Amino acid sequence: MHFYIKPALAIVCSAVIVAAWAQGAGSQTVTGAERGASKDGQIPVYGGVQATPTGWSPGKPRGDYSPYKSEKPLFSITADNVAQYADKLSPGQLALFKQIKGYRMEVYPTHRDCGYPDWVQDNIKKNAGEAKLDASGNHLQNAVLPGVPFPAAKTGQQAIWNYLTRYRGVGIQWNKLNTLVSPRPGSSDWIDVVSHQTLYFPWGKKGSNAVQADGALFSIYFAYESPAALAGQGLVQTFNFANNEAPTYYYFSGQRRVRRMPSYDYDAPQIGFENQYTVDEPWLFNGDIDRFDWKLAGKKEMYVPYNDFGMYDFKKSVGDVYKQDSVDPSARRYELHRVYVLEAVLKPNMRHVSQKKVVYLDEDTYLALAGEDYDGQGKLWKAKEGYPIPVWELGGTCDVEPFVQYNVTSGRYVADQGVIGAGSDVRYVEQSTDPKFSSDFYTAENLRSISER
Repeated sequence: MHFYIKPALAIVCSAVIVAAWAQGAGSQTVTGAERGASKDGQIPVYGGVQATPTGWSPGKPRGDYSPYKSEKPLFSITADNVAQYADKLSPGQLALFKQIKGYRMEVYPTHRDCGYPDWVQDNIKKNAGEAKLDASGNHLQNAVLPGVPFPAAKTGQQAIWNYLTRYRGVGIQWNKLNTLVSPRPGSSDWIDVVSHQTLYFPWGKKGSNAVQADGALFSIYFAYESPAALAGQGLVQTFNFANNEAPTYYYFSGQRRVRRMPSYDYDAPQIGFENQYTVDEPWLFNGDIDRFDWKLAGKKEMYVPYNDFGMYDFKKSVGDVYKQDSVDPSARRYELHRVYVLEAVLKPNMRHVSQKKVVYLDEDTYLALAGEDYDGQGKLWKAKEGYPIPVWELGGTCDVEPFVQYNVTSGRYVADQGVIGAGSDVRYVEQSTDPKFSSDFYTAENLRSISER
């Protein structure tokens, strides 16, 4: 049977479909995720933004107010039963069960309540079909932020840019931050570097902000407080949307001088961490994408970190959570979610310590929740996890700050961007007149003035 639709009616029908998608009222959410449940119902229908709990305000322990704090695990995955769940685990996760004695994942009911305030959703709708990358595909050239530039991303480059531009307010502050590297096998000596840190996102202020192609993606400032060998040293660095070079200025306290770092990007080792931690490894991936070919390799159901309030419990000590071989299972929470499998393969004419990276992006948010790095011989090298929560002070958007990466070759792991042991919470800033949230703060001259003692 054939139907004839008048051209004018066809245009109207098409417009209705596009409008329904833009409003998130159809089979897809505003970010392009499948709204519906999985066939077996284990992954539920998308539920919208999680409401701010009654009685919570910034500075109070977030986990105490989680609507899921009384939930019990559905089951635990251990080395004894991991084969039963292998089809919903990544190669990196499977490697941790083999390598780490007693490694365990507690799996909880799945919740899909990461979303965005209405004004961010409006920006996402503006981006549909309008946001653009440059001719190389490596740099974001046109988008309205805060908001997902590429809802229903079609390419790997679009997908990673969705993550790099996730909404985190105009900035984030840590009054105290422990960056940890676990001991070498047979040793008990940790690297524990204490700092205070600020991130600034010029485009993150409330409203609709057009991307400036030559503007800043984000700026970072930190100053080390301990150990003694690093105390007093500090850094300001700015990553740009379109410029591969990240201007980096470092204050060397022993010399009382600020120097511009010749190259502190990509796989450059971060100072003070025994070559266990590179500049592009924070948050599973950070910085310029141009050394890799990025490909969306499909979608899968996978047990990933979600609603991980245990990793934001600033009242716990470092030793409570970070054990010799891994993060304590009680601080980690896993749910079954659909994820995009994003592969990044090193270009033939480029150099990097990793030959390949795989990142698993949450379907609802494009947050990086797990990943792997492979070495020059194509062998699994590092397994990574990021721990997301809803950020109530930003209208329910979800974010990943604390993360860990396990080096399956050396047996050591890195943990960063958390508040365990800090005594105070991470501070998300929606709007501010604080000088730290302006571009003038992230200059060599200012670093010198705030660092000299």
